[in-house]
Amino acid sequence: MKPKDEARRQLAEIESIAHEIAPSEQLYELLLRSVASETPLRVKYGIDPTNPNIHIGHLVPCRLLRLFQELGHIAVLIVGDYTAQIGDPTGRNEERPVLSPERVRENARLYADQLYRVIDQDKSELHMQSSWYREMPLEQVLGLMSSFSVAQMMAHETFRSRQDRGERLSLHELMYPLLQAYDSVAIAADVEIGGTDQLFNCLCGRDLQRTIGEAPQVVVTVPLLSGPDGRKMSKSAGNHLPVNAPATEVVGKVMSIPDTLIQEYVNLATTWSPIEKATLVAALDPDGSNAKQTKTRIARNIAAFLCGAKEADAAIAEFDRVHSRGGIPRDLPSLELDTSGILIVDLLVSAKLAQSKSEARRLITQGGVQLDGERVTDLTHHLSPGPGSTVVLQVGKRRFLSLTSRRWGDLDGRRD
Repeated sequence: MKPKDEARRQLAEIESIAHEIAPSEQLYELLLRSVASETPLRVKYGIDPTNPNIHIGHLVPCRLLRLFQELGHIAVLIVGDYTAQIGDPTGRNEERPVLSPERVRENARLYADQLYRVIDQDKSELHMQSSWYREMPLEQVLGLMSSFSVAQMMAHETFRSRQDRGERLSLHELMYPLLQAYDSVAIAADVEIGGTDQLFNCLCGRDLQRTIGEAPQVVVTVPLLSGPDGRKMSKSAGNHLPVNAPATEVVGKVMSIPDTLIQEYVNLATTWSPIEKATLVAALDPDGSNAKQTKTRIARNIAAFLCGAKEADAAIAEFDRVHSRGGIPRDLPSLELDTSGILIVDLLVSAKLAQSKSEARRLITQGGVQLDGERVTDLTHHLSPGPGSTVVLQVGKRRFLSLTSRRWGDLDGRRD
Protein backbone atom coordinates (compact mmCIF):
# COMPACT_ATOMS: atom_id res chain seq x y z
CA MET A 1 0.00 0.00 0.00
CA LYS A 2 1.27 3.47 -0.86
CA PRO A 3 2.30 5.67 2.12
CA LYS A 4 -0.51 8.15 1.42
CA ASP A 5 -3.12 5.40 1.32
CA GLU A 6 -1.79 3.83 4.53
CA ALA A 7 -1.75 7.20 6.29
CA ARG A 8 -5.37 7.84 5.24
CA ARG A 9 -6.36 4.36 6.46
CA GLN A 10 -4.79 4.96 9.85
CA LEU A 11 -6.38 8.40 10.14
CA ALA A 12 -9.82 6.95 9.35
CA GLU A 13 -9.47 4.35 12.10
CA ILE A 14 -8.40 6.99 14.62
CA GLU A 15 -11.26 9.29 13.59
CA SER A 16 -13.75 6.45 14.19
CA ILE A 17 -12.92 6.58 17.91
CA ALA A 18 -11.83 10.17 18.49
CA HIS A 19 -14.13 13.02 19.47
CA GLU A 20 -11.83 15.76 18.15
CA ILE A 21 -8.42 15.95 16.48
CA ALA A 22 -6.60 19.27 16.73
CA PRO A 23 -5.59 19.63 13.98
CA SER A 24 -6.50 16.62 11.85
CA GLU A 25 -4.44 17.85 8.89
CA GLN A 26 -1.28 17.74 10.99
CA LEU A 27 -2.08 14.24 12.23
CA TYR A 28 -2.33 13.07 8.62
CA GLU A 29 1.07 14.61 7.89
CA LEU A 30 2.57 12.95 10.97
CA LEU A 31 1.12 9.58 9.97
CA LEU A 32 2.37 10.00 6.39
CA ARG A 33 5.88 10.82 7.59
CA SER A 34 5.78 7.93 10.04
CA VAL A 35 4.74 5.45 7.35
CA ALA A 36 7.26 6.72 4.81
CA SER A 37 10.17 6.68 7.27
CA GLU A 38 9.01 3.60 9.21
CA THR A 39 9.38 5.67 12.39
CA PRO A 40 6.60 5.20 14.98
CA LEU A 41 4.85 8.20 16.50
CA ARG A 42 5.16 8.80 20.24
CA VAL A 43 1.62 8.91 21.61
CA LYS A 44 1.25 10.29 25.13
CA TYR A 45 -1.40 9.50 27.71
CA GLY A 46 -1.16 10.75 31.28
CA ILE A 47 -3.08 9.72 34.39
CA ASP A 48 -2.90 11.05 37.93
CA PRO A 49 -2.72 8.43 40.72
CA THR A 50 -5.27 10.14 42.97
CA ASN A 51 -6.87 6.78 43.84
CA PRO A 52 -5.59 3.18 44.02
CA ASN A 53 -7.86 2.13 41.17
CA ILE A 54 -8.50 3.31 37.64
CA HIS A 55 -12.06 2.99 36.36
CA ILE A 56 -13.61 1.90 33.09
CA GLY A 57 -13.87 5.52 31.97
CA HIS A 58 -10.06 5.52 31.75
CA LEU A 59 -10.26 2.60 29.34
CA VAL A 60 -11.83 4.80 26.65
CA PRO A 61 -8.58 6.71 25.93
CA CYS A 62 -6.61 3.53 26.62
CA ARG A 63 -8.44 1.75 23.79
CA LEU A 64 -7.50 4.57 21.43
CA LEU A 65 -3.94 4.26 22.67
CA ARG A 66 -4.08 0.53 21.94
CA LEU A 67 -5.29 1.32 18.42
CA PHE A 68 -2.25 3.55 17.88
CA GLN A 69 -0.08 0.63 19.03
CA GLU A 70 -1.78 -1.74 16.60
CA LEU A 71 -1.06 0.81 13.85
CA GLY A 72 2.63 0.57 14.73
CA HIS A 73 3.15 3.47 17.13
CA ILE A 74 4.52 3.74 20.69
CA ALA A 75 2.34 4.37 23.74
CA VAL A 76 4.05 6.68 26.23
CA LEU A 77 2.34 6.50 29.63
CA ILE A 78 2.87 9.31 32.13
CA VAL A 79 2.06 8.63 35.77
CA GLY A 80 1.42 12.09 37.21
CA ASP A 81 2.93 11.64 40.64
CA TYR A 82 3.54 15.41 40.85
CA THR A 83 0.33 16.73 39.29
CA ALA A 84 -1.62 14.31 41.51
CA GLN A 85 -0.40 16.28 44.51
CA ILE A 86 -2.00 19.40 43.00
CA GLY A 87 -5.19 17.72 41.82
CA ASP A 88 -6.49 18.43 38.33
CA PRO A 89 -8.64 21.58 38.71
CA THR A 90 -10.64 20.79 35.55
CA GLY A 91 -14.34 20.93 36.32
CA ARG A 92 -13.78 21.44 40.05
CA ASN A 93 -15.46 24.22 41.97
CA GLU A 94 -13.06 24.05 44.88
CA GLU A 95 -9.52 23.07 45.73
CA ARG A 96 -8.81 19.36 45.91
CA PRO A 97 -7.14 18.25 49.16
CA VAL A 98 -3.41 17.74 48.61
CA LEU A 99 -2.38 14.08 48.66
CA SER A 100 0.73 13.04 50.55
CA PRO A 101 3.73 11.84 48.50
CA GLU A 102 3.41 8.46 50.22
CA ARG A 103 -0.22 8.03 49.14
CA VAL A 104 0.60 9.10 45.59
CA ARG A 105 3.49 6.62 45.35
CA GLU A 106 1.34 3.77 46.64
CA ASN A 107 -1.45 4.58 44.18
CA ALA A 108 1.04 4.88 41.32
CA ARG A 109 2.43 1.43 42.13
CA LEU A 110 -0.98 -0.11 41.45
CA TYR A 111 -1.71 1.71 38.20
CA ALA A 112 0.54 0.03 35.65
CA ASP A 113 -0.96 -3.46 35.90
CA GLN A 114 -4.46 -2.02 35.49
CA LEU A 115 -3.49 0.03 32.43
CA TYR A 116 -1.83 -2.97 30.83
CA ARG A 117 -5.17 -4.77 30.71
CA VAL A 118 -5.79 -2.74 27.55
CA ILE A 119 -2.41 -1.35 26.52
CA ASP A 120 0.30 -3.61 25.11
CA GLN A 121 3.13 -3.41 27.64
CA ASP A 122 5.72 -4.52 25.08
CA LYS A 123 4.92 -1.50 22.91
CA SER A 124 4.83 1.00 25.75
CA GLU A 125 7.04 3.29 27.77
CA LEU A 126 6.14 4.16 31.37
CA HIS A 127 7.44 7.36 32.93
CA MET A 128 6.98 8.92 36.36
CA GLN A 129 6.80 12.72 36.33
CA SER A 130 9.12 12.79 39.30
CA SER A 131 11.95 11.59 37.06
CA TRP A 132 12.14 15.10 35.59
CA TYR A 133 10.43 17.27 38.20
CA ARG A 134 12.26 16.05 41.30
CA GLU A 135 15.52 17.72 40.30
CA MET A 136 14.11 20.67 38.34
CA PRO A 137 15.78 23.87 39.62
CA LEU A 138 13.78 26.97 40.47
CA GLU A 139 15.33 28.78 37.50
CA GLN A 140 13.80 26.23 35.13
CA VAL A 141 10.45 26.38 36.93
CA LEU A 142 10.36 30.16 36.50
CA GLY A 143 11.29 29.75 32.85
CA LEU A 144 8.40 27.35 32.42
CA MET A 145 6.03 29.81 34.07
CA SER A 146 7.23 32.61 31.78
CA SER A 147 6.04 30.60 28.77
CA PHE A 148 2.41 31.32 29.66
CA SER A 149 0.52 34.44 30.65
CA VAL A 150 -2.09 34.85 33.35
CA ALA A 151 -4.59 35.66 30.60
CA GLN A 152 -3.87 32.29 28.95
CA MET A 153 -4.52 30.43 32.20
CA MET A 154 -7.68 32.40 32.91
CA ALA A 155 -9.03 31.28 29.55
CA HIS A 156 -9.51 27.95 31.31
CA GLU A 157 -13.26 27.81 31.92
CA THR A 158 -12.94 26.39 35.43
CA PHE A 159 -10.42 29.02 36.53
CA ARG A 160 -12.46 31.84 35.03
CA SER A 161 -15.78 30.76 36.51
CA ARG A 162 -14.32 30.29 39.98
CA GLN A 163 -12.74 33.73 39.88
CA ASP A 164 -15.97 35.29 38.64
CA ARG A 165 -17.82 33.74 41.59
CA GLY A 166 -15.22 35.05 44.01
CA GLU A 167 -14.10 31.55 45.00
CA ARG A 168 -10.59 30.72 46.11
CA LEU A 169 -8.16 29.94 43.30
CA SER A 170 -4.69 29.03 44.50
CA LEU A 171 -1.53 29.79 42.54
CA HIS A 172 -0.45 26.16 42.60
CA GLU A 173 -3.61 25.18 40.70
CA LEU A 174 -2.56 27.46 37.86
CA MET A 175 0.59 25.33 37.62
CA TYR A 176 -1.31 22.17 36.70
CA PRO A 177 -1.68 22.88 32.95
CA LEU A 178 1.96 23.99 32.83
CA LEU A 179 3.23 20.79 34.42
CA GLN A 180 1.10 18.63 32.13
CA ALA A 181 2.38 20.66 29.19
CA TYR A 182 6.01 20.11 30.12
CA ASP A 183 5.40 16.34 30.21
CA SER A 184 4.97 16.54 26.43
CA VAL A 185 8.35 18.26 26.12
CA ALA A 186 10.03 15.77 28.44
CA ILE A 187 8.98 12.72 26.42
CA ALA A 188 8.94 14.41 22.96
CA ALA A 189 5.28 13.66 22.30
CA ASP A 190 3.96 13.66 18.75
CA VAL A 191 0.35 13.07 19.86
CA GLU A 192 -1.44 13.46 23.19
CA ILE A 193 -4.66 11.63 24.04
CA GLY A 194 -7.11 12.93 26.64
CA GLY A 195 -10.77 13.20 27.51
CA THR A 196 -12.78 16.11 26.15
CA ASP A 197 -12.32 17.83 29.52
CA GLN A 198 -8.54 17.76 28.97
CA LEU A 199 -8.51 19.77 25.75
CA PHE A 200 -7.21 22.95 27.40
CA ASN A 201 -4.40 21.16 29.22
CA CYS A 202 -3.37 19.18 26.13
CA LEU A 203 -3.32 22.31 23.99
CA CYS A 204 -1.00 23.90 26.56
CA GLY A 205 1.47 21.14 25.76
CA ARG A 206 1.17 22.00 22.08
CA ASP A 207 1.76 25.70 22.85
CA LEU A 208 4.80 25.00 25.02
CA GLN A 209 6.43 22.78 22.39
CA ARG A 210 5.93 25.49 19.78
CA THR A 211 7.32 28.15 22.15
CA ILE A 212 10.60 26.31 22.69
CA GLY A 213 10.98 25.56 19.00
CA GLU A 214 9.81 21.95 18.88
CA ALA A 215 7.17 20.51 16.56
CA PRO A 216 3.79 20.90 18.34
CA GLN A 217 1.92 17.74 19.25
CA VAL A 218 -1.47 16.85 17.84
CA VAL A 219 -4.24 16.61 20.44
CA VAL A 220 -6.77 13.79 20.13
CA THR A 221 -9.69 13.81 22.56
CA VAL A 222 -12.18 11.05 23.31
CA PRO A 223 -15.70 11.28 24.78
CA LEU A 224 -16.18 11.01 28.54
CA LEU A 225 -17.99 7.97 29.89
CA SER A 226 -20.88 8.72 32.23
CA GLY A 227 -21.39 6.97 35.53
CA PRO A 228 -24.66 5.17 36.31
CA ASP A 229 -26.00 8.45 37.71
CA GLY A 230 -25.52 10.23 34.38
CA ARG A 231 -22.65 12.45 35.56
CA LYS A 232 -19.10 12.15 34.25
CA MET A 233 -17.58 8.97 35.70
CA SER A 234 -15.19 10.11 38.39
CA LYS A 235 -13.48 8.67 41.43
CA SER A 236 -14.10 11.91 43.33
CA ALA A 237 -17.82 11.77 42.46
CA GLY A 238 -18.04 8.17 43.69
CA ASN A 239 -19.91 7.01 40.58
CA HIS A 240 -17.04 5.07 39.05
CA LEU A 241 -16.60 1.38 38.26
CA PRO A 242 -13.05 0.20 39.09
CA VAL A 243 -11.43 -2.04 36.51
CA ASN A 244 -10.47 -4.48 39.30
CA ALA A 245 -14.02 -4.71 40.68
CA PRO A 246 -15.50 -8.21 41.06
CA ALA A 247 -17.78 -9.39 38.27
CA THR A 248 -20.88 -9.09 40.46
CA GLU A 249 -20.18 -5.39 41.03
CA VAL A 250 -19.48 -4.82 37.34
CA VAL A 251 -22.75 -6.44 36.33
CA GLY A 252 -24.75 -4.68 39.05
CA LYS A 253 -23.49 -1.22 38.16
CA VAL A 254 -23.85 -1.65 34.41
CA MET A 255 -27.38 -3.00 34.81
CA SER A 256 -28.23 0.09 36.87
CA ILE A 257 -27.48 2.58 34.08
CA PRO A 258 -30.54 4.39 32.71
CA ASP A 259 -31.75 3.39 29.27
CA THR A 260 -30.59 6.75 27.93
CA LEU A 261 -26.96 5.67 28.46
CA ILE A 262 -27.18 2.35 26.61
CA GLN A 263 -25.80 3.69 23.33
CA GLU A 264 -22.98 5.51 25.13
CA TYR A 265 -21.92 2.35 26.97
CA VAL A 266 -22.11 0.27 23.78
CA ASN A 267 -19.86 2.71 21.94
CA LEU A 268 -17.40 3.61 24.70
CA ALA A 269 -17.24 0.78 27.23
CA THR A 270 -17.51 -2.47 25.26
CA THR A 271 -14.96 -4.43 23.25
CA TRP A 272 -17.13 -5.15 20.20
CA SER A 273 -16.10 -4.08 16.73
CA PRO A 274 -17.57 -0.86 15.24
CA ILE A 275 -19.87 -2.96 13.03
CA GLU A 276 -21.11 -5.02 16.01
CA LYS A 277 -21.72 -1.86 18.02
CA ALA A 278 -23.64 -0.21 15.20
CA THR A 279 -25.76 -3.33 14.73
CA LEU A 280 -26.65 -3.51 18.43
CA VAL A 281 -27.53 0.19 18.62
CA ALA A 282 -29.67 -0.07 15.48
CA ALA A 283 -31.57 -2.98 17.04
CA LEU A 284 -32.65 -0.95 20.10
CA ASP A 285 -36.42 -0.63 20.25
CA PRO A 286 -37.63 2.99 20.53
CA ASP A 287 -40.09 1.92 23.24
CA GLY A 288 -37.29 0.42 25.33
CA SER A 289 -38.75 -3.08 25.28
CA ASN A 290 -35.35 -4.72 24.73
CA ALA A 291 -33.35 -2.31 26.92
CA LYS A 292 -32.81 -4.84 29.72
CA GLN A 293 -31.68 -7.51 27.26
CA THR A 294 -29.22 -5.06 25.70
CA LYS A 295 -27.88 -3.97 29.08
CA THR A 296 -27.35 -7.61 30.00
CA ARG A 297 -25.25 -8.08 26.87
CA ILE A 298 -23.26 -4.93 27.69
CA ALA A 299 -22.72 -6.04 31.29
CA ARG A 300 -21.52 -9.47 30.22
CA ASN A 301 -19.13 -7.99 27.63
CA ILE A 302 -17.53 -5.61 30.13
CA ALA A 303 -17.40 -8.18 32.94
CA ALA A 304 -15.86 -10.80 30.62
CA PHE A 305 -13.15 -8.36 29.57
CA LEU A 306 -12.34 -7.32 33.15
CA CYS A 307 -12.91 -10.57 35.04
CA GLY A 308 -13.07 -13.42 32.51
CA ALA A 309 -15.95 -15.15 30.72
CA LYS A 310 -16.63 -17.67 33.50
CA GLU A 311 -16.92 -15.00 36.19
CA ALA A 312 -19.07 -12.85 33.90
CA ASP A 313 -21.53 -15.68 33.23
CA ALA A 314 -21.78 -16.46 36.95
CA ALA A 315 -22.38 -12.78 37.78
CA ILE A 316 -25.12 -12.50 35.15
CA ALA A 317 -26.81 -15.62 36.53
CA GLU A 318 -26.60 -14.29 40.09
CA PHE A 319 -28.01 -10.92 39.05
CA ASP A 320 -30.93 -12.65 37.35
CA ARG A 321 -31.57 -14.83 40.38
CA VAL A 322 -31.57 -11.88 42.79
CA HIS A 323 -33.17 -9.11 40.79
CA SER A 324 -35.40 -10.88 38.32
CA ARG A 325 -36.58 -13.67 40.60
CA GLY A 326 -36.56 -11.87 43.96
CA GLY A 327 -33.73 -13.88 45.52
CA ILE A 328 -31.07 -12.81 48.02
CA PRO A 329 -27.38 -12.68 47.01
CA ARG A 330 -25.36 -15.69 48.17
CA ASP A 331 -22.36 -13.65 49.32
CA LEU A 332 -23.75 -10.83 51.42
CA PRO A 333 -21.57 -8.17 53.02
CA SER A 334 -22.03 -8.47 56.77
CA LEU A 335 -22.14 -6.17 59.78
CA GLU A 336 -22.19 -7.03 63.46
CA LEU A 337 -24.40 -5.01 65.80
CA ASP A 338 -24.31 -4.56 69.53
CA THR A 339 -27.02 -6.56 71.26
CA SER A 340 -28.50 -3.31 72.58
CA GLY A 341 -29.53 -2.47 69.01
CA ILE A 342 -29.67 0.68 66.91
CA LEU A 343 -32.24 2.96 65.31
CA ILE A 344 -32.84 2.10 61.66
CA VAL A 345 -32.01 5.65 60.56
CA ASP A 346 -28.67 5.57 62.42
CA LEU A 347 -27.93 2.13 61.00
CA LEU A 348 -28.36 3.26 57.40
CA VAL A 349 -25.95 6.15 57.95
CA SER A 350 -23.39 4.13 59.95
CA ALA A 351 -23.41 1.32 57.40
CA LYS A 352 -22.95 3.94 54.64
CA LEU A 353 -26.18 2.96 52.91
CA ALA A 354 -27.27 6.58 53.21
CA GLN A 355 -25.10 9.67 53.22
CA SER A 356 -27.12 11.46 55.88
CA LYS A 357 -30.01 10.97 58.27
CA SER A 358 -32.26 13.00 55.99
CA GLU A 359 -31.46 10.65 53.09
CA ALA A 360 -32.07 7.65 55.37
CA ARG A 361 -35.49 9.00 56.35
CA ARG A 362 -36.32 9.61 52.69
CA LEU A 363 -35.39 6.01 51.79
CA ILE A 364 -37.65 4.70 54.55
CA THR A 365 -40.64 6.95 53.78
CA GLN A 366 -40.39 6.04 50.08
CA GLY A 367 -40.53 2.34 50.91
CA GLY A 368 -36.96 1.55 49.96
CA VAL A 369 -35.89 -0.26 53.14
CA GLN A 370 -36.72 -3.86 54.08
CA LEU A 371 -35.77 -6.20 56.92
CA ASP A 372 -36.11 -9.89 56.11
CA GLY A 373 -38.41 -8.98 53.21
CA GLU A 374 -40.71 -6.79 55.31
CA ARG A 375 -40.87 -3.11 54.41
CA VAL A 376 -39.82 -0.72 57.21
CA THR A 377 -42.07 2.34 57.48
CA ASP A 378 -41.43 3.46 61.07
CA LEU A 379 -38.66 6.07 61.27
CA THR A 380 -38.17 5.23 64.95
CA HIS A 381 -37.80 1.49 64.34
CA HIS A 382 -35.23 0.07 66.74
CA LEU A 383 -33.35 -2.93 65.40
CA SER A 384 -32.10 -5.33 68.06
CA PRO A 385 -31.18 -8.81 66.77
CA GLY A 386 -30.97 -11.44 69.45
CA PRO A 387 -27.64 -13.15 70.15
CA GLY A 388 -26.71 -15.40 67.25
CA SER A 389 -29.59 -14.25 65.06
CA THR A 390 -29.22 -12.84 61.53
CA VAL A 391 -31.36 -10.24 59.78
CA VAL A 392 -31.08 -9.28 56.10
CA LEU A 393 -31.31 -5.56 55.42
CA GLN A 394 -32.23 -4.52 51.87
CA VAL A 395 -32.02 -0.95 50.59
CA GLY A 396 -33.46 -0.37 47.16
CA LYS A 397 -33.25 -3.22 44.68
CA ARG A 398 -29.56 -4.04 44.79
CA ARG A 399 -28.05 -3.31 48.19
CA PHE A 400 -28.12 -6.03 50.84
CA LEU A 401 -26.49 -6.35 54.25
CA SER A 402 -26.45 -9.27 56.67
CA LEU A 403 -26.83 -8.10 60.27
CA THR A 404 -25.74 -10.14 63.30
CA SER A 405 -25.14 -9.31 66.97
CA ARG A 406 -21.91 -8.30 68.71
CA ARG A 407 -20.75 -6.05 71.51
CA TRP A 408 -21.06 -2.38 70.55
CA GLY A 409 -18.24 -0.88 68.50
CA ASP A 410 -17.61 1.43 65.64
CA LEU A 411 -19.77 0.48 62.63
CA ASP A 412 -17.68 2.41 60.11
CA GLY A 413 -15.54 0.22 57.94
CA ARG A 414 -17.16 -3.03 59.11
CA ARG A 415 -18.65 -3.88 55.71
CA ASP A 416 -16.79 -6.60 53.86
